[in-house]
Amino acid sequence: MTHLDASQVGHEFADVLTRVSLGKERVVVQSHGQDVAVLIPIEDLSLLERLEDLADAKAAEAAELESVAKGETPILWKEARQQLGL
Repeated sequence: MTHLDASQVGHEFADVLTRVSLGKERVVVQSHGQDVAVLIPIEDLSLLERLEDLADAKAAEAAELESVAKGETPILWKEARQQLGL
């Protein structure tokens, strides 16, 4: 993975963007020697989003199982909104 200073990325943005989009390179952007951001190919973002969705689905499933184990009864979203004053 390449590390570049933010000012260099700014001066060479078109070239860096080409390296990321076509070369599938990941670029860590640094400011004052600290990592502050990452430029990644769009395919990497899609993968990250799918992984987040899977993690969210597993967390929801675990919460539902916990609720059932406690004997809790689910309520409709409409009722929850009313109870919360939304």
